[in-house]
Amino acid sequence: MSRPGWRARVAALKRDVLTVYFAARDPRLPWPVRALALAIAAYALSPIDLIPDVIPVLGLLDDLVLLPLGIALVVRLTPPAVLEAARARAATADVRPSSAAAVAVIVALWAVALAWLARLAWRAWSA
Repeated sequence: MSRPGWRARVAALKRDVLTVYFAARDPRLPWPVRALALAIAAYALSPIDLIPDVIPVLGLLDDLVLLPLGIALVVRLTPPAVLEAARARAATADVRPSSAAAVAVIVALWAVALAWLARLAWRAWSA
């Protein structure tokens, strides 16, 4: 039995992101799982990464490890009926949704982190 190639894995990951997105929008999903699914789907669909890919190793860590683990957790916590309905919608979806809210949150996180680092640098420099 051969293992699927990286293209098949990427396609499966894209399908799973859409599945999580559609599951998050289903009112039958318990609210804690729904909040987790919304956060993971928003991050996955955001065009901006929390850790930019230009940072060696760490930049790819979120895409290669954290995102699949988050998706697996949501899939595991989602009731079977909701998961089947979400998978059916993901299989027929022709447009990838985007999340402007996720972009705003990630930009805000980076702004706070940069402000904090600037404050630390100012304190160190002026001391």
